[in-house]
Amino acid sequence: MASLILFAFLAVLLIIVVYFVIIYNRLQSLRNGAEATLSQIRVAMKKRLDMIEQLVDSAKSYAQFERDTIERITRMRTSLGNASPDELAKINGASKGLVENILAVAESYPQLKTSEAVTATMNAIRDVEDEISRHRYTYNNVVQEFNTMLDTVPSRFVASSAGMRKLDYLNFEEDELRRRGYAISEDFEPRRPEVKWD
Repeated sequence: MASLILFAFLAVLLIIVVYFVIIYNRLQSLRNGAEATLSQIRVAMKKRLDMIEQLVDSAKSYAQFERDTIERITRMRTSLGNASPDELAKINGASKGLVENILAVAESYPQLKTSEAVTATMNAIRDVEDEISRHRYTYNNVVQEFNTMLDTVPSRFVASSAGMRKLDYLNFEEDELRRRGYAISEDFEPRRPEVKWD
């Protein structure tokens, strides 16, 4: 009888341990998936910044961009390496502001607007923005599943015992509001670069 109770106890203990391991592995997999997707977003944003720099170079013959514009692109590119979701949102808004300014310049110069190099670069930027949107959607879905597991029982106990914390969502819409003047940010406050007309 005692051996039967011991066997039942060990069986229950084994089930608990296996369940703990399964939940832990799922949480770890989601966290790694979120980080991998965030890395893809960083790479895509770097590509977009490279293309914006090419766009600025194409527009230089029509409008004199301040050195600050190129320096801001360089600062944003450098910051992408380990940028958090909040920092990525700031960089995203700032880079979109640069693109809008270049488009405003292009509107004033029909030759620039119809330039093959400018058109090709703008199409490439749109493709990269679509890629960023897809990755952001994937990232936020992974984060939602991860955060839900941290809110529900019993995975909540597994996560807390492993020291796991909720992940931040990538919310570029908030940055869009900030860029339009509804909120204020510090480091990468999106603003239009100054342009000197020839």
